[in-house]
Amino acid sequence: MTGPLLSTRDLSVRFRLRDSVVQAVTDVSFELRPGRLLVLVGESGCGKSVLASALLGLLPGNAEIRGGVWLHTGAEPLELTTAPERVLAGRVRGRRVALVPQSAATALTPVRTVRSQLAETLRELRPDLADRRGECDRLAERVGLDPLALDRYPHELSGGMAQRAVLAFALSADPDVILADEPTSGLDRPLVDRTVDALRDLADDGRAVLLITHDIAAAERAATDVAVMYASRIVEQGPAADVFGDPWHPYTQGLLAATPARGLRPLPGHPPNLSDLPSGCAFRPRCPRRDTCHDDPALVDLPDGRALACARPEAK
Repeated sequence: MTGPLLSTRDLSVRFRLRDSVVQAVTDVSFELRPGRLLVLVGESGCGKSVLASALLGLLPGNAEIRGGVWLHTGAEPLELTTAPERVLAGRVRGRRVALVPQSAATALTPVRTVRSQLAETLRELRPDLADRRGECDRLAERVGLDPLALDRYPHELSGGMAQRAVLAFALSADPDVILADEPTSGLDRPLVDRTVDALRDLADDGRAVLLITHDIAAAERAATDVAVMYASRIVEQGPAADVFGDPWHPYTQGLLAATPARGLRPLPGHPPNLSDLPSGCAFRPRCPRRDTCHDDPALVDLPDGRALACARPEAK
């Protein structure tokens, strides 16, 4: 099997506030491999977007990081959590690892045409490129956007067109790894499908893609692999067909049961506050098995590429 392009090991992020500590990410380990699209799913507030920021070194000054993130695109792995800003800005962000943001509207400058902004991005990332206008057109076509749309201002684009535009920005330097943080937020279903199909196509072309979403239908459509996050931790992980077809963790089972395709049965209760996590298993207050389970399990690797953090995996 081809080695990972990016990997994390026991990555944790804490934010120290005046009177509390936010446990945003706890002991997260995964690999992003070429040709694979890993979907990270979970309810809002579980730490998914903080994790994306940690991968790119974009955390605020009060963040405390433990564990590591490694980029494996050079002769030697580059540890990103300890890399200086000049390395992250000059060699990593936008070049080897690109971000597709949640909101295209806030990512684009409203008073300049999309083409002028894309050309500026190319000038920064690929200073030796001679034909920037032609490359802008090629990038637009690559993401399914009419090149003429580049000559419009951001407010003149539909939501789907704007999302394809920021995807073109992400591809400007032909990155190895693409991080997409809730890129379908606010889009209708046809545009959601087109966006995740475009990300899957990029994975099929040999890139490693991380898609962060709470949209289970989008996750099932695009994923080759899936990681389920709850209260800052990954609680289940494995090949998408296995996890979606036969979920083992009660939280994963609850997430899937809450979708329209599986009966629209909502999970009881609410996710815990990350600055006030319950002792033991964080899911226990909402778990249907809580009366007979009192353990706080770590994520354990299982056969066939799956991993699970549950004391009762036999009770499916």
